Amino acid sequence: MATGETGFDDVTYDLVSLQYHSLKAGHDYGQYVRDAENAGRDDIAQFFREVMEQDSQRAHRCHEFLRDLGGTDNTSPQGDVADGADPNATA
Repeated sequence: MATGETGFDDVTYDLVSLQYHSLKAGHDYGQYVRDAENAGRDDIAQFFREVMEQDSQRAHRCHEFLRDLGGTDNTSPQGDVADGADPNATA
C-alpha cells in the first residue's frame, strides 16, 4: 500500500479521517436538533437525527475496517516499529 505524508498507509489515513469527520459532525448535529426543536420544527429535528444516525453508522463502519486492518502493519506509522518489536516497549 502507498504511504502518505503522515507515514500511515493511505487507506488507514482515509478511514481515520472519515471516522473523525463523521464523529465530529454527529456531535455538531446535536445542536442542530436542539435548534430545530426550539424553533418548533420537529420535522427538521427528525431529519437532523436521521443524518446524525447515518454519520454514527459511518463512524462505526470505519472502526470495523480499522480493526480489521489492525492485524497488519497498516495501523502504525510505516518504519516506526521494527519487525517483531514491541511498539509499547520503552528504550
